[in-house]
Amino acid sequence: MRYYVNWFFVVILISSLTSFIEKDRPVEGLSIGEYAPDFVMSDDASDVADSVHSRLSALHGNYVLVNFWASYDAASRMRNIELNRALLDDENAQHRVKFVSVSFDDYASIFRETVRKDGIVGAGCFVETEGVKSSIFKDYNLKKGFTNYLLDENGMIIAKNISVAELSSYLNERHS
Repeated sequence: MRYYVNWFFVVILISSLTSFIEKDRPVEGLSIGEYAPDFVMSDDASDVADSVHSRLSALHGNYVLVNFWASYDAASRMRNIELNRALLDDENAQHRVKFVSVSFDDYASIFRETVRKDGIVGAGCFVETEGVKSSIFKDYNLKKGFTNYLLDENGMIIAKNISVAELSSYLNERHS
């Protein structure tokens, strides 16, 4: 009897330890080879009549780097600065890649100040004030943290979580 009790405790112990392992954990974000969901980008003009709206799909025909970030997330904010500067410094990349920077800050005023302080320039910088509750956040399955996607001319994801060095290398491979 004592033998069975010991085995019982061993089985319970192993079961409890393996229950913490997520065997079929869903992948965060979208995968390479999927098409990026379309969304409307609008600037944060205070007057709705002056606000500019465009769709991500309007950029088809170009490579597009979509970067998701927020001012409260230091890593994503730094990556946004680095990617923006890299594209601005490389004139060839400017013509080949459109940069779409989407912030999930809750307040447009914080977004504007962060963009100003970080020196982010370009027409492709937008704020989604619904934050993590927005349809964009859900459509891109972002869950925790933020990511970026490099899209081909048809809107298909060809790279994910790309760094500045990887972006440069990838563009040189594609156009050499």
